[in-house]
Amino acid sequence: MKRHVMIVLLGVTPGIALAQDLVQVYRDALSYDAQYAAARFAAEAGREKLPQGRALILPTINLSATNSRSSIDVDSRSPTISPSFSRDTRSYGSTLSLSQPLYRPQNMISYDQAELQVRQADAVLGQAGQDLIVRVSQAYFDVLSAENSLELVTAQKAAISEQLEQAKRNFEVGTATITDTHEAQSRYDLSIAQEIAARNDLENKRRALQQVTGKEYARLTPLRGDVRLSPPNPTVMQTWVDLAEKQSYGVQVQQAVSAIAALEVQRQRTGHLPTVDLVASYAFNAQSGTATTALGSDSRVGTLGIQAALPLYQGGAVESRVREASANNEKAKQDLENARRSAALAARQSYVSVVNGIAQVRAFEQALVSSQSAVESNRLGYEVGVRINIDVLNAQQQLFSTRRDLALARYNTITNHLRLKAAAGSLKAEDLEEVNRALAP
Repeated sequence: MKRHVMIVLLGVTPGIALAQDLVQVYRDALSYDAQYAAARFAAEAGREKLPQGRALILPTINLSATNSRSSIDVDSRSPTISPSFSRDTRSYGSTLSLSQPLYRPQNMISYDQAELQVRQADAVLGQAGQDLIVRVSQAYFDVLSAENSLELVTAQKAAISEQLEQAKRNFEVGTATITDTHEAQSRYDLSIAQEIAARNDLENKRRALQQVTGKEYARLTPLRGDVRLSPPNPTVMQTWVDLAEKQSYGVQVQQAVSAIAALEVQRQRTGHLPTVDLVASYAFNAQSGTATTALGSDSRVGTLGIQAALPLYQGGAVESRVREASANNEKAKQDLENARRSAALAARQSYVSVVNGIAQVRAFEQALVSSQSAVESNRLGYEVGVRINIDVLNAQQQLFSTRRDLALARYNTITNHLRLKAAAGSLKAEDLEEVNRALAP
């Protein structure tokens, strides 16, 4: 699938990114995140399955050596026939042996399984890489969202404070009732509590990002105010679903597991087949004497032959292992089908979230304009006496809520777009560069 521009900026040339932009944060996480590091080492361990499987079809060579010393004391009961004697003897030797499998079908199947295990390990690592991109992006935008909420709550508190002072002045000159003052005071007290909660939420979100990257950031680069989000490309949902069912990393993992399980059935069935090996050895032994003679000797023995073995009966163990492997094979098939369905569901959900998120952003942008006009109208109406203080406060609260919801909708749409690509198995680190272009200089 061709890469596409996910985010388009209208009328703005991307500036130089700050050090704490999304790409830099991702690089920090790439070298720090323990979850991804564990997946990387697991992949390294998984790749060792291939040389281990190859070793089963290659020759094995062993060298053994011995060196011993013996002390022999013989006390004869008939010295005239066999005299008593004492003797110290030494013996040493070495054996070089070689065995080359000629016909061991189970070893060839194990080698094929090893190749699939390497493919499985690589797919697990790819999935962990995509998961890291999504987790970093989510944590990054969670911090930005918490900062936006704190900024808006602080601004709202300042606006309510101004409205409270105006209500007090109007009450003092007799143009408003004490009710306006009490309503403004109530909203102001509530805004203080909301500000405390917003600061606490921001601290929690920063700590969550720090857990992934290992660093604290004084400030993260925010989104541009004029950012425009583009719909998924391809624009047809079914295309994304087909890609997810075919190439998502979760499906790739289960495909490898299913293939390994199918080969395991074949491998267990070979328990009834004969095995044939080429064997060769060369042995050298030397000794200075024995219990019966003081004469030493040297011997050299070389052998070369074919060794065959045919299992006749193993108590039913082979048949049992075949049935066990067949059951595991059926389980693996169902796990693969479940992985395809899960990938398709994730693709559908993410696609719908992106499309609806874009529509929601447009609606909030229009609502923001309307909310701003409503605040200005209510302020003017309050000044001329056709609106009361609570109307102004409600309009202000609606304006700040709309700003917060607009920012959150943008963040969610971007992260859902990344999740959509992850569901299709096409999410790459380069996709964060596209998101980075939507950040403010």
